Amino acid sequence: MFTRQTTFHFKIDGLDKAIKIIKESIVPMAKSQKGYHGFYFMIDRKTGKAVAIVLWDSEEDAIANEKSHYYQEQLVKTMHLYREPPIREGYEIVIQE
Repeated sequence: MFTRQTTFHFKIDGLDKAIKIIKESIVPMAKSQKGYHGFYFMIDRKTGKAVAIVLWDSEEDAIANEKSHYYQEQLVKTMHLYREPPIREGYEIVIQE
């Protein structure tokens, strides 16, 4: 299994709007992608920092997802709420309990 982690720095007053967009629009779109395995979204309401973790069956599925421009299309939905550009990273999951 493989994960894509994106770290965001949202405007504090935009957090609830970001959560709503992610829950109502981005997560349903993620579920429709080949290899999708799960979605987590964590926030720090004091700083506006948030982390989205999307689980994929394989690194190949995550890469194919990015090549389809799905990822970029989803970022645009919350772009107006960022304080700075998001940071994306990928990790192989080696232990899952």
